[in-house]
Amino acid sequence: MRVWSRISIWFLGLFVAVSAAAQDAPLQPAVLVADDVYLEGNERLVANGNVEAIYNGRRLQAEGIIYDRATDRLILTGPIVIHEGDESVILASSADMDQDLENGILRGARLIMGDHVQLAAQELQRSAGRYNVLSKAAVTSCRVCENGGPPLWQIRAQRVIHDQIERQLYFENAQFRVLNTPVFYLPRLRLPDPTLERATGFLVPTLINSSLLGFGGRLPYFIRLGEHRDLTLTPFITNETRTLEYRYRQAYRNGRVSFEGAFSDDDINTVGSPSTRWYVFGKGEFDLGRDLNLKFDIEAVSDDTYLLDYDYSEKTRLDSELEIERASRQSYVRAAITHFQSLRPSESNSTLPTLVLETNYERRFFPSSLGGEFRLGAEAKSHRRSSDFAFDSADSDVFADGRDITRFTVETRYLRGWTLPAGILAQASGGLAFDTFRIDQAGTTSLSSHSEVTPSVDLELRMPLVRAGTNGTDVIEPIVQVAWVGGSNAFIPNDENTRIEFDEGNLFSTSRFVAPDRRERGLMASYGINWTRFMNSGWQSALAVGQLIRDEDQLEFNGNDSFSSASGLNSEISDLLVAGQLKSNDGLVLTARSLFNGGSEATKAEARARWNNDTTALAATYIWLERDPAEDRAATVSEWAFDVSYRLSQHWTGSADWRYDVASDDSIRAGVGLTYTNECVDISLSASRRFTSSFFLEPSTDISLTVGLRGFTTRTADRSFSRSCSN
Repeated sequence: MRVWSRISIWFLGLFVAVSAAAQDAPLQPAVLVADDVYLEGNERLVANGNVEAIYNGRRLQAEGIIYDRATDRLILTGPIVIHEGDESVILASSADMDQDLENGILRGARLIMGDHVQLAAQELQRSAGRYNVLSKAAVTSCRVCENGGPPLWQIRAQRVIHDQIERQLYFENAQFRVLNTPVFYLPRLRLPDPTLERATGFLVPTLINSSLLGFGGRLPYFIRLGEHRDLTLTPFITNETRTLEYRYRQAYRNGRVSFEGAFSDDDINTVGSPSTRWYVFGKGEFDLGRDLNLKFDIEAVSDDTYLLDYDYSEKTRLDSELEIERASRQSYVRAAITHFQSLRPSESNSTLPTLVLETNYERRFFPSSLGGEFRLGAEAKSHRRSSDFAFDSADSDVFADGRDITRFTVETRYLRGWTLPAGILAQASGGLAFDTFRIDQAGTTSLSSHSEVTPSVDLELRMPLVRAGTNGTDVIEPIVQVAWVGGSNAFIPNDENTRIEFDEGNLFSTSRFVAPDRRERGLMASYGINWTRFMNSGWQSALAVGQLIRDEDQLEFNGNDSFSSASGLNSEISDLLVAGQLKSNDGLVLTARSLFNGGSEATKAEARARWNNDTTALAATYIWLERDPAEDRAATVSEWAFDVSYRLSQHWTGSADWRYDVASDDSIRAGVGLTYTNECVDISLSASRRFTSSFFLEPSTDISLTVGLRGFTTRTADRSFSRSCSN
């Protein structure tokens, strides 16, 4: 038997090689294994029992094979399994095919592609090594069980043509059925082969019912423009709006771009909005070589409420930017131009710095003779307003509304660290900064130009302490910093430091200001302690406490505090900063931060929680900010929000989100959703309500329904949703 198997393998390889040579085709090796192999005369090779053949990238399994050299035909008896690559399998009961398995007829055939899309037919005819033609076919991605029950959905067709080169499925006289009940009829239908990543055609539609936009739906159409670019057009039609949404993407050898937006002609009649409305968001990035990166970001809209009316975005300030940047271990260079557009009714774009030009340079040196690190930095920044007047609004006695400011800064700094006895880590630094300002259209509110030199020195000491116990490890690190900054703040407008955050990131810094048009001056000291605990069970906790003490208040030229009351920095002794975090090994993360004044009352507080596991995704946030007119906050802010998703069962997933204003006892936004998912279908139903209202904005309620056929419209990588026949 073993001798005959070897002879048969040699004969099959010889027969295939002779046929290929006769057709001027390249020789391909062939392998045949079977329980019983013999020759009938000189023209027929017969193999029976557990037959397996491998040829030209295909793997064939059958009960029996007869190869007739005279006709170059294979007669196969089943069950037959033909593997073609990694994502296509053909099953059949019998077949008559050519020796390359590219042409012929398979009876009782079933073609399985992609994740588990099945095409079953009475007969499958292969031709030209490219087409599979299925007669009286049924197509589904649902699990088909042997109990005879129909799949959840299927497409029945008189004929289905599968183009293996273009990877497309063409249906003739098709019926879409749900539980074997015809729902609608399609004389012609084309769907992409499930193995195709990108193909021109319709995407999953969505039905929408909105109290503001009316009843209608979205029907996306994807257009494949080539290997590296595509366009998606989405008509959004309701009884209140006619909208065309779009998305364009293109990839290049050295970068990528994408644009999205919409054009609308609606009957909403929002106050101040035109009848024809639009928006465009775009972004891109390119590698220019030599570590240079070019980035751009475009954001523009026709009116202030369009993004919120259509739920495209909740941004109230848009920024468009063109940036070129290079970052390396020793240097950093950046140049950018940014345009801002405010959508807030209380703000005027003519008196806001809507155009900002900025360049940055920083270089690090490590002198071997001195040790330590030397830094050299330079920055130029200009804020331009479209207003041509020094005084343009009711508060013009305080601010120069149309002012334009240009700043140039050069700073040098030397840093060096040591390890002292008892494990104390010390770092000292000293620097010198030069700032010069030019203010146009300032009126009498400031100097028209100013220059200043600011020296600074600081010393920081840290003492990490580690204690290992039976349950875990504790790391405690006391920190003390003493710093001195010379000079004084000049009689110039505050354009860049209107919002200051006091947190762990700037506690041990020579200045809490974010830009050098203001600097903290005088002698100051910061102290704090970090405590981190690592539990053997996987839990981890961290606590940080710190405070800042200065020898003088930080005052403006008019005697007002440079820091707002809510910043926690508007006195010689800052508020006490307390921050903590707790992590578990099952995905729970809790983070909190607060500032406490001398009376142990909080001026700012925030808390965040996140929990993710196989069934639950939870995110919650609480924020409390005291009233502070200097930060344009006329009333105390107290809000919490949460977003949760929970897998109710194998196929059902529920979700909810809610944002609530505790101070005013009003809901801001709420939504619920329910999704059913199995191996062949996604059905999503969601409802949301926006409660906010104003002279320009109306509350709205939106309900949407989306149905997607998995296997065609989405990939089914998560097998946990798949049903089993035992169910």
